[in-house]
Amino acid sequence: MDGAPKDLLLSTNGPVLTVTLNRPEVRNALRTNLLKELAEILIEAYKDDETRCVVITGGPEVFAAGADLGEVDQQRADKAIREERWKCWQTFREFPKPLIAAVNGYCLGGGNELAMLCDIIIAGENAKFGQTEVNVGLVPGAGGAQRLTAALGKAKAMRYILGGEMINAQEAFRAGLVSEVVADDRTIARAQAIAATIAEKSPLAVRIAKEQVRKAAESGLDFEHERAAFVKALESEDSKEGVAAFLEKRKPQFTGK
Repeated sequence: MDGAPKDLLLSTNGPVLTVTLNRPEVRNALRTNLLKELAEILIEAYKDDETRCVVITGGPEVFAAGADLGEVDQQRADKAIREERWKCWQTFREFPKPLIAAVNGYCLGGGNELAMLCDIIIAGENAKFGQTEVNVGLVPGAGGAQRLTAALGKAKAMRYILGGEMINAQEAFRAGLVSEVVADDRTIARAQAIAATIAEKSPLAVRIAKEQVRKAAESGLDFEHERAAFVKALESEDSKEGVAAFLEKRKPQFTGK
């Protein structure tokens, strides 16, 4: 990519690349530039034979609290921005090498969708997960509703998604949403250690095994349907009110339109 990334920090330890989301002032909100930078990094990592595993983290305090709501109005007005973001999500989903998420703090909305696109999630004991988009009049748009339902089952997914509630790390572990829960100060190191172990295996066998599991996990999922549902909600009056209320730090007044 051209120049150093603005929204990411990169570090390499042998075959393991660690990518840190770096917008702490907005809890690592996933603006379009961040998604584009991450997609470009993963494309480069795919081409680099020396990189065998990638760890994605938001650092010790927060993973990502969701989409950058300040950009939502731009997405409503500019279809090209929506298409650009969708291509980034496709790049994340199709990345063939192992992806490990190291999650501390909030992992919500698009942040949770990003974590669920990873192959392994290591959670700090105080991590909070969720698809909380309904709180601002939106819905998941990058596979979150389907993947969370696959992990939790219909009853719990309905409770958390419709109620806009968060899931604590232990509940997420019991449900199979996350792979392991560790002390907050061990999350990143634990993810990197697992990545280093995987990096010792046959790269070809690891890629084939990942594809086998991914196909099994995604059988029957319809990402285009979820994308269309997101656009429908995005263009509603309720989403305009919900986003405005969030930015103005007030309670939204939804009308169902």
